[in-house]
Amino acid sequence: MIEKRNRLRLWAPLLPLLMLLGATYWLNQQVQPLPPADDGSKRHDPDFIVSNFSATTLNKQGTPHFQISARQMVHYPDDDSTHLEDLQLSSLNADRPDMHASSKRGEISSKGDEVYLRDEVKLVRASSVAQSEMTFATPYLHVTPERELAETDQAVTVTDAHSSFSAVGMRFDNNARTIKLLAQVRSQHEIAKN
Repeated sequence: MIEKRNRLRLWAPLLPLLMLLGATYWLNQQVQPLPPADDGSKRHDPDFIVSNFSATTLNKQGTPHFQISARQMVHYPDDDSTHLEDLQLSSLNADRPDMHASSKRGEISSKGDEVYLRDEVKLVRASSVAQSEMTFATPYLHVTPERELAETDQAVTVTDAHSSFSAVGMRFDNNARTIKLLAQVRSQHEIAKN
């Protein structure tokens, strides 16, 4: 019994220290931030999917100005992105040839003012009295419909009734009716036979 008391006397100075250590641990647990809630807000899940999507924008006169359609449209709320599969994009104007773009995949910017076409992109400027049909083929195309501007930094092939051009990079401005090929331009021209 005396031995037990001696042991208790030896441990007695350590008891306040152990209590302080326990209180410190408890206080540390109380001030730790809560773990992030697993509410799915960090996931990249679609909030809606539309099959066989089609939309038309009208001009001030009430006639179709832009048309977009896709086999499937998927919207993701976490980054406000819209992804399209097998899409078609058309710019319709009474005063200049129509433009039609297509691709396997595409995205629309969160504001809806830019379209990014990817995989087997084809852009066709319809023929007019003064010009033959012109076709552009590229793996990527950035289109700003309101400005009627199409750009790529990838390889592009341009063909019309008598010419064929290849280049890396292009800027096509349908308003100004200009095509600027940026680098490594090569052309082939066939003389019209009478």
